Amino acid sequence: MSSLTKKNWYPWLVVGLLWIVALLNYMDRQMLSTMRASMAVDIADLESTIMFGKVMAAFMWIYGFCSPISGIIADRVNRKWLIVGSLFVWSTVTLMLGYATTFHEVYVLRAIMGVSEALYIPAALSLIADYFTGKQLSLAIGIHMTGLYMGQAIGGFGAFVAERLSWQATFHWFGIIGIVYAVILIAFLYEKRVAPAEAKEKTSISRAISQGLAGVKSSLGILLGNAAFWTILFFFASCSIPGWSTKNWLPELFASSLGISMVVAGPIATITIAISSFIGVMIGGPLADNWARRNVKGRIYTSSIGLSLMIPALVMMGFGSSLFAAIGAGILFGLGYGLFDANNMPILCQFVSSRNRGSAYGLMNMSGLFIGAFATDFLGSLAAEGKMGLGFAMMAAALVLAVLLQLTVLRPTTLNMTEEDEALKKDSNLISA
Repeated sequence: MSSLTKKNWYPWLVVGLLWIVALLNYMDRQMLSTMRASMAVDIADLESTIMFGKVMAAFMWIYGFCSPISGIIADRVNRKWLIVGSLFVWSTVTLMLGYATTFHEVYVLRAIMGVSEALYIPAALSLIADYFTGKQLSLAIGIHMTGLYMGQAIGGFGAFVAERLSWQATFHWFGIIGIVYAVILIAFLYEKRVAPAEAKEKTSISRAISQGLAGVKSSLGILLGNAAFWTILFFFASCSIPGWSTKNWLPELFASSLGISMVVAGPIATITIAISSFIGVMIGGPLADNWARRNVKGRIYTSSIGLSLMIPALVMMGFGSSLFAAIGAGILFGLGYGLFDANNMPILCQFVSSRNRGSAYGLMNMSGLFIGAFATDFLGSLAAEGKMGLGFAMMAAALVLAVLLQLTVLRPTTLNMTEEDEALKKDSNLISA
């Protein structure tokens, strides 16, 4: 490990390095949602909203299936190389999308992107959580999440760039940028976790596999036997429905409901949410950290406020028919999403130890992606009938239930669950059972 990691400011450098990776993560996946019209000129199958919905959903289904595995991997390998490898692969896929000539090629490449991008988030968030075990965790996670929002905003200009260059050149250049940055990460990003002494002893391959499988079984047992984790899983999944729907279909909804071109609708849909989400996490991170010093449920309360703001925003998105309503809904949704997003991992840290956080976040990602993929397919069908707005308004109901469960079920006793606390809690649950 480099002496660089001993500097007091190095944890913030890690956040900065991963911020750019997060930006590339969302930029590469988001820009496809605004480039359908440009790509459909060369790939006729993409003219259909149903077929386009299948492409968008393919990424999400694969991402979802791979998320639990990626979380388990993140808890057991060097996360630096997992992050670098993930970035390199999805950037290469982005580059290759510029050479796609058929619907099948786009579909397959989008699925491969789902595998590579799934490896990133659990590893990145658990790495940040290990560098920030104290009072600034919500702020650090929140700043990292702003990278996702900025990537989403820049991705919204995909149609604009494609119109001036070509959709092929857009994919080419963004892919090359990611590949170059993966090389930069190799020099400056370092793992935080220190391998236990027993891991350094020589063991047979069969014993190593046996120990690994036992560890996976133990982690899943701890997580799935934790009622608080199930509640976190539910409200994360509930918020993922509108979260993925706005990313994949909001530009299309605004273009149809406002009667404007995708070149204009794309930036309106992505920038309003991205900028307000940025503001939301910059408010929500410090607010949650300060509130948590006075009340152990401070981060839960902050997250609940965020979810509550998203409820009226979804109704406005669904039934609004003016530019003012569209922008207002985007701003309100983004502010709420920022408050919520800054506190997912910090809340998880109150109920799950660092040993199992990658696995936990992987399961959360899976639940969010699966339900988000279903919603993406469903909205594609509604779009063909001209009823997509109704679908957006219906999502508010799940968030109402999520807020109620969040406030009544989650009762943390610490800001940072340790392995000892987790073991004691597991033993206590076994005794009570």
